[in-house]
Amino acid sequence: MLSMLSLLIVLATFVFMEGVAWFSHKYIMHGLLWFLHKDHHTRETKGVLEKNDYFFLLFAAPGIICIVLGLEDFSYLIYIGLGITLYGFAYFFIHDLFIHQRIKVLRKTKSKYFLAIRRAHKIHHKNRGRLDGECFGMLWIPMKYFRS
Repeated sequence: MLSMLSLLIVLATFVFMEGVAWFSHKYIMHGLLWFLHKDHHTRETKGVLEKNDYFFLLFAAPGIICIVLGLEDFSYLIYIGLGITLYGFAYFFIHDLFIHQRIKVLRKTKSKYFLAIRRAHKIHHKNRGRLDGECFGMLWIPMKYFRS
């Protein structure tokens, strides 16, 4: 059973992961590892998977490692791993399913929040290059996208 502290660790980790995702997207995916992320912006890949999908392995590893190490003595690491993993599920659902419609879901949503997320992501993808992008996060988006 989750204690209040355990739940706070999971939630804090989930929130922290948005910052990690923003930083990773802006400085790693649009930086050193652009060669893996580029096909996501240019649609170079034909088929279901992109080179960009390799980032799943990179980002899933810390969650898996924390859960495995936390299971050894049921330490706080398991809750950090759960927070990371829950963020990964949220990312997959929002980015891959909702925004990019890899599986057609929530196509006709009227949710202002989800529509703002979709607008912000479209602005991010308008820039096909590595530099000069905006909206690198996923869940925290500028208020201007709610007003459109």
